[in-house]
Amino acid sequence: MTPKTLPAKGSGKTAILAATLIGLAALAFSIVPGLNTSGETTRIAVHRGASFSAIVDSLHRAGSIRLRWPVTLTGRIIPRLHNIKPGRYTIPPGLSSYRLLGYLHGSSQDEVRVTIPEGLDLKKTARIISRHLDIDSAAFIAAASDRRLLDKHGIKASNAEGYLFPGTYNFAWASSPEEAAGFLVKQCMAFCTDSLTAVAAQQGLSQTALLTLASIVEAETPLDSEKPLVASVYLNRLKKGMRLQADPTVQFAIGGEGRRLYYKDLEIDSPYNTYRRRGLPPGPVCSPGAASILAALNPARTNYLYFVATGRGGHYFSATLSAHALNVRKYRNARSRALK
Repeated sequence: MTPKTLPAKGSGKTAILAATLIGLAALAFSIVPGLNTSGETTRIAVHRGASFSAIVDSLHRAGSIRLRWPVTLTGRIIPRLHNIKPGRYTIPPGLSSYRLLGYLHGSSQDEVRVTIPEGLDLKKTARIISRHLDIDSAAFIAAASDRRLLDKHGIKASNAEGYLFPGTYNFAWASSPEEAAGFLVKQCMAFCTDSLTAVAAQQGLSQTALLTLASIVEAETPLDSEKPLVASVYLNRLKKGMRLQADPTVQFAIGGEGRRLYYKDLEIDSPYNTYRRRGLPPGPVCSPGAASILAALNPARTNYLYFVATGRGGHYFSATLSAHALNVRKYRNARSRALK
């Protein structure tokens, strides 16, 4: 018969004692304030999709905790504390591991105030969103091109260009690309009410056409006082069947950063090149603000067909080609004097 190995006398009690001590240590690390946490205020960022272990690692790197295992163990004992929303957190000093996780679990997302200026195209808007929120610019562009979002708001175009309404808004730092893009489109639709689009329809402008015209007005002048005049020029040209010859549409067709246009640029083959194509381009070239939309809807009553920069921030307007040529000379003379 093979003899059985018997446990040493007292070894069972030793194991129980060791387990008890470990349990008490874990409990202490979990509930005693400041035992495992920093005595100073610390900050961490929890990114979308971060696992609980990644969050614990972030806490350790930030100096919020001295040891990982007490926080990990506390999370295993109380699984609901694993649910930590993405966001930026300022962590008070001296918390216990349990209260630290409770603080992260119960805190609301912090908000960021973001200004979207008038006249930005989709890519530039995406860069601003990416700069302020936890969103990649490419992901924002993809969200603004999502067919579900576009169909929801009746946008026939391939993306929400022109529908990302400018303004200053509070976003949750951890907003998803879909939330951010959807919010800006909703702001546009809230401004373009049924009554406003009905007035536009009476003037022969669909919502897309209204925003397209408004986007050109927005890109042409920063002066609200001039916008009804600029709108009148383009509407007068449309009524006469003239090409709009709007530089912002060519700039949009070229893409990239804005630059001085050359004569060769005016020959580019694009539906957005209003030097070659008659009528409005297929869609907006930027996101117009309220003043530009209202100017397109309520243009000044003029017979103007042309305008050129004054060189001082405004424009000269004229009804005839000869008067326009004179204004062009005035602009060139002012520019020459400015360069001397």
